[in-house]
Amino acid sequence: MEDIEHPNRRDFLALATTALAAVSVAALPAASVSAATTSGTDFTRWLDSIGGKHKVVLDMREPNGGMALAWAWVFLLTGQQAYAVPESDLGVALVLRHNGIPIAFNDSAWKKYKLGEVFKIDDPETGAPAVRNPYYLKMNEPFLPDMAMQKLIDRGVRVIACDMAIHFYSGIVAKQTGLKHEDIKADWNSAVLPGIAHAPSGVVACQGAVARGCTYLFAG
Repeated sequence: MEDIEHPNRRDFLALATTALAAVSVAALPAASVSAATTSGTDFTRWLDSIGGKHKVVLDMREPNGGMALAWAWVFLLTGQQAYAVPESDLGVALVLRHNGIPIAFNDSAWKKYKLGEVFKIDDPETGAPAVRNPYYLKMNEPFLPDMAMQKLIDRGVRVIACDMAIHFYSGIVAKQTGLKHEDIKADWNSAVLPGIAHAPSGVVACQGAVARGCTYLFAG
């Protein structure tokens, strides 16, 4: 399988356009639109779940060796010291988008679709393209074990995955492999790890978190 290069504008716009039919509010029945308007959406409820008096949103656009996870851990540690507050007063949102999207998936998807090879992510233990998610359950040196994403989620870090990235990159892999786009997309959606929510896009997730009082930090 060929590596994914940075998408060109034409490919991105073509695939983005096909995604609109799946997410268009206009396609919903009137009753559904009314209910969504009055009670919010899963996405807005995720935004409202970002607690704390001091909070940040980490924009993980690239894997960046897992540094966004280290930053989340450091904020929870040093924020308590800096502001003399308990950890419950600190909030962290982590947005997985663009080339950072495979970090949202379980090991089965990494192995089946050779995501380490596709996204150029090496396993720190082997030095070879990863066939597992190298950031979810454990983090290798120089990182600390408590920086693993599962441990951060257990501490209240809110993580969300970009549906537009899932749509776009599953389409790229479909073109490379000859498999059906809708099958790969469905497979990737089912592979999203526990504790990770869905956003229509990572862009709107960053905007929404900032609107809820988070400070934006580019994390990769």
